Amino acid sequence: MRDRLRAGVAVFNDGHYHAAHDAWEDRWLDLESGSDDERLLHGLIQYSGAVYHAREGNWEGAVGLAASGGGYLANLPADYRDLRLAPVRSFLARLAADPEILERRVPVRIEHEGTLPTLSTLGFEPTALAAVVLAEAFGYDEEPVDRARTYARQDLEAGADDSTFITLLFDFVREDENRGIVYQRLTDHVGRRRAREEDVKGLF
Repeated sequence: MRDRLRAGVAVFNDGHYHAAHDAWEDRWLDLESGSDDERLLHGLIQYSGAVYHAREGNWEGAVGLAASGGGYLANLPADYRDLRLAPVRSFLARLAADPEILERRVPVRIEHEGTLPTLSTLGFEPTALAAVVLAEAFGYDEEPVDRARTYARQDLEAGADDSTFITLLFDFVREDENRGIVYQRLTDHVGRRRAREEDVKGLF
């Protein structure tokens, strides 16, 4: 839950509002309806959707999502899951009343564990999750990125502290201007690793 939550928060805080919901959605769908965690993620998903629609000029959609998002978050503790919810709830109320506010200011960023997480500050697991989210958001094939995440975890479990896959995942998430180049390198390395695996299988 923490890794999913933090990955989505960082994606949101870096301005990828529509993509943020993808980091939360799979976890949200697995939760019991009406549970505190389900309401938290539902509210955050609605927040990202409301911001996205307001920025697209869909005022009606923004108002509806902002109102419902505020409702999901309304009765949760103010620091639930180490999130600072009061500013989010306050901004959702303002957005519901005046969706054009996003033409004048950026949405409230989400505070988690006393900081404002961004893609440049994430640890490995949230970065690995954010990588797949951003691949989808920017139109890259997710399969090589997901495979790189698997290889990176295998390298971590084997005690490797110089894994190319770990480095490439961090670079893919953090380097906006070079993301396409990083993606190509990541894809090449995934292809070579898979070829080695197939070679080993062929021996037996």
